[in-house]
Amino acid sequence: MKNQVLNHNKIIRICNRLAYQIVENSESNNTILIIGVKEKGLEISKLIVDKLKKICSNKVVLKSIQIDKNDPKNMINCDLSISKIYEKVFIVDDVLNTGKTLMYAIKKLLEYNFENIKTVVLIDRNHKKFPVKVDFKGISLSTNYDDTVKLIIEKNNLEAIIV
Repeated sequence: MKNQVLNHNKIIRICNRLAYQIVENSESNNTILIIGVKEKGLEISKLIVDKLKKICSNKVVLKSIQIDKNDPKNMINCDLSISKIYEKVFIVDDVLNTGKTLMYAIKKLLEYNFENIKTVVLIDRNHKKFPVKVDFKGISLSTNYDDTVKLIIEKNNLEAIIV
């Protein structure tokens, strides 16, 4: 049995709101760097970037980071050039469960010497095992620990469900 938490229209509205929050937090930056955690965090990032390009004059750059969620120590790839200097980065993921994925992503991003790293998530489940603070979140969702929250992508339609 699945329970829908967010439909496509609500996800779009949340991503639009997150984009405005990012703009407000980037007033002094010429470039807004968004890094999406593949796969589903990257999909959320694309929605945010689309809105950012419509509402601000800053240059918007979208990059990705890929993490093996089963063994994050062995496989983290980022398509960001170490030679390019950015002041601030926004790392985006779909669902924050324990914080493990964001913790490893942030660890990788520390190699790039950013002055500021902000975290953005669509859904924060509040079951953190790792000390990751969410700077911008779409919704907080109280669930049982053994529930699974998933972002489903079908034919350019997104929905968040509990299974």
